[in-house]
Amino acid sequence: MSGFGKRVDFEDLLPVMAQKLGGEALIRELCNGFELLMDRERRVITAESLKRNAAVLGLQDMKDDEIASMVREGDLDGDGALSEMEFCVLMFRLSPELMDESWSLLENVLCQDGFENSGF
Repeated sequence: MSGFGKRVDFEDLLPVMAQKLGGEALIRELCNGFELLMDRERRVITAESLKRNAAVLGLQDMKDDEIASMVREGDLDGDGALSEMEFCVLMFRLSPELMDESWSLLENVLCQDGFENSGF
């Protein structure tokens, strides 16, 4: 993620977690992470709730605009917050290895179901 020429790099641990935990347990862990970061009243992750809990992620030095950018990155419906689903999708999107693996699995399923020529 870039912000005013500064780059914050994250070690991609999701593939290791997926391998050790399996798919269902990984999703459960992502949901636990979501609950840790969410606004308790709204039940979504907002820039404010992320800032409040940033130290848990080792992000206590991030600027407000960088935190807001993180939320915007995953905000698929444009409501200014991350739902649990948006959070999980974002975590997968930020993991190149899991995305490659997911696309491969999707292609295999589509080929098995006869969608080879559908444009996917």
